[in-house]
Amino acid sequence: MKFTTSLSLLLLSGSFSYASSLSVYQDKTFYNFTPKNNFIGFAQDVTAKCEGTTIPLLAKMDCPSDDRLCQILTSLKNSEQKVQAVQANSKFLGQLASLPQPTSVDANTLIESAKQLGEEQARLLMQEKLLSEEVQIKQRRFQKQSPSKQALGTEQTCSKETELTIPYGYVSFSTGYEAKIQNEKEVTVTQYLSITNRSGIDIEADNAMFYYRSADQYVHPIHFRPWIVSKHEPRPQIVSKRAKAKSTRMDMAMMSEQRVSAPVVSYEDAREYKIEKLVFPSTGVPLDVKVLTWNAALSCEVRAYPYTNTKAFHVCSFEPKYQIDSNQWKVKSTHEVINENAAGEYRGGTYDLYTKVEEDIKIQRKPIVNKERETGIFGGTARKKDGFKLTIINKSDKAKTLTLIERIPTSTTEEIKSKLLSINSTKKVNYKMLKDGQIEMKLSLAPHETKKIEVLFEISYDKDLKVNY
Repeated sequence: MKFTTSLSLLLLSGSFSYASSLSVYQDKTFYNFTPKNNFIGFAQDVTAKCEGTTIPLLAKMDCPSDDRLCQILTSLKNSEQKVQAVQANSKFLGQLASLPQPTSVDANTLIESAKQLGEEQARLLMQEKLLSEEVQIKQRRFQKQSPSKQALGTEQTCSKETELTIPYGYVSFSTGYEAKIQNEKEVTVTQYLSITNRSGIDIEADNAMFYYRSADQYVHPIHFRPWIVSKHEPRPQIVSKRAKAKSTRMDMAMMSEQRVSAPVVSYEDAREYKIEKLVFPSTGVPLDVKVLTWNAALSCEVRAYPYTNTKAFHVCSFEPKYQIDSNQWKVKSTHEVINENAAGEYRGGTYDLYTKVEEDIKIQRKPIVNKERETGIFGGTARKKDGFKLTIINKSDKAKTLTLIERIPTSTTEEIKSKLLSINSTKKVNYKMLKDGQIEMKLSLAPHETKKIEVLFEISYDKDLKVNY
């Protein structure tokens, strides 16, 4: 009974307050709140609804004196007014100096007056320069926080829930990851949410949701169509160029519609983020919020693909506990930053994090010169031997291990065959021949060791064929 009475009093007094909420999508933002007055902010291209009914937004000549952005804009206008006052004084001083002089003038008085006039002009010029620089600083500060200097508001204050639709780009967010690697056996992954508001509206939300998807998603209706098999009856068709162009446009449109209609995959923990009691002023400065922290077992190695890049690099693999939304990483150890801009990717059921370049290993790859190639014809088959030489140098005082990925040509037709002949070195090379011509070599390099490897392969094909590789 007591609760019912209290609720009735609140409703009768008209002081019932709606919970404020913020929903940020990839294409727009919705902000629901109960306004205190009819001032919205210094926004642009915003639409508003009062209890679901669209209401017009009007440009306003003034803004609340206690509003943060209003105070910044007022300070900017005051500085602009000071610049104009100094410019007016300087102009007046110039006009005063150009007035006709009296016929009889005391030379000392004239000199003293000219001196004072010059000093005043110099002071005004310096004051104008300093004030102009102050104006530019304040302008940049305001432009960073708001897209417009024009105050925006409603004709009347909406005492009910107001919904603002803010267009793309004014409120945004992104995710970032930090990997802390300890002894290359374990990684601590921390996910951050970086949110930015430059809408010109200072936002306060009891609940804020951030979605990695668009609010507008058109799914083209699709209905089942039977797959018909019928007797082939060729019929000549004459299609004009205009009809062909129309058909091509329709095919492209259908393909586009089919792409749009693909299902949206949403993993709630990774692609939807919630912040409670969010104070989100329109400063244009990213606000970084920690989302998740978790540990995973880690395995690291030095890897190289000399056929495409002769630099070796460190790559660490782990199985993520949560879906990774962004492939840009900051990697650090206990004592140092390893890489501020590392890349990662899902590969083969695990996640590979490419941490840094291995500067102590130098690799050279050279094709075998023409005179060492052998080409012969046996029956109707031509056999061509080819290959390349690898030189791997460990410049470090420490021993290094390296996984080296190389390749030989592979064929997709029975008419051309390719096979590995040999991998030669002064010491035996531990390697595996994988599918598609991939060769995986496991190398151990002593301090300052240089290892040379020769890879030979053979391509056989009909003597009348010409091959490229």
